Amino acid sequence: MRDLTAFIAGLPKVELHVHHVGSATPETVARLAERHAGDTPVPADPQLLAEYFTFTDFAHFIEVYLSVVDLIRDAEDVATLTYDIGAGLAAQSVRYAELTLTPYSSIHRGIAAEAFCEAVEDARARVARDHGTELRWCFDIPGEAGIPSADITLEAALKQRPEGLVSFGLGGPERGVPREWFAPHFAAARAAGLRSAPHAGESTGPETIWDALRHLGAERIGHGIAAAQDPALLAHLREQDIALEVCPTSNVCTRSVPSLAEHPLAALVAAGVPVTINSDDPPMFSTTLNQEYAVAAQLLGLDESGVADLARQGVRYSFLDEPRKAALLAEIDAYTEAAAK
Repeated sequence: MRDLTAFIAGLPKVELHVHHVGSATPETVARLAERHAGDTPVPADPQLLAEYFTFTDFAHFIEVYLSVVDLIRDAEDVATLTYDIGAGLAAQSVRYAELTLTPYSSIHRGIAAEAFCEAVEDARARVARDHGTELRWCFDIPGEAGIPSADITLEAALKQRPEGLVSFGLGGPERGVPREWFAPHFAAARAAGLRSAPHAGESTGPETIWDALRHLGAERIGHGIAAAQDPALLAHLREQDIALEVCPTSNVCTRSVPSLAEHPLAALVAAGVPVTINSDDPPMFSTTLNQEYAVAAQLLGLDESGVADLARQGVRYSFLDEPRKAALLAEIDAYTEAAAK
């Protein structure tokens, strides 16, 4: 695995499912927690964060996640966090990332939509300049906040329309949050040219994925691992060429899957469903994108060639334009050929 680990580290990759606040490093979280000491349950000691980030179930994960969201309280925090995430992705040979942002959380806490968008766009430009990594945005509705949050998310997307915005999403808990609630918002976003990439089928069953397809026009599914339970859904995803954004370690940490050994990734691949490998909220789950590739390689029994194919799949199902997809695929090919010599 040592040689494969080194290969993964240098392999040009994309990241299609990674959350903004969920990517804050323990050092960043601790610094912010110290700044807001007395007004947050988040510990300011990085050593204590590992225990704080141990989740009993998906609902507990959401509770902890929102407590970290509450630490981001001004535009400067937003810009700093975004730049640090981009730098961290670049260090893993990530050439392109679609970062899931939840503008409602910042707007609700008093950061104006315009200031939020200016902050992330400033960070995006600096990451490209300093590290050569392209960042793009998925504006995500936090389902637990209901229709009002969807209204504000859509308004920010359409009125501000930051240059990096490519897609529209839906996150948060799936139970008690029907996908069809948000059908008008997704219809408006898609009419404006944004792609549809909602979460579904992570902590619930296949029907949530069907609902995301029927009501939200999903072009990719965030997680979607419950598809393995429904042969008809597997066939539909395969035939319609709809990819799943799979995050193996996340699924175990949130108790959506009992263990990595029981993860359905291999069953999804065996059914011909396109999958991409992603990290979700990496510091919260003590992982990285490179580590997720290593996990996927172990679950699927892949060698260097197979791992490179996973990276190519990520590129193909990204929302990059075709010329940039071709350029990145060529870079992966050149890297793989050089590594084989």
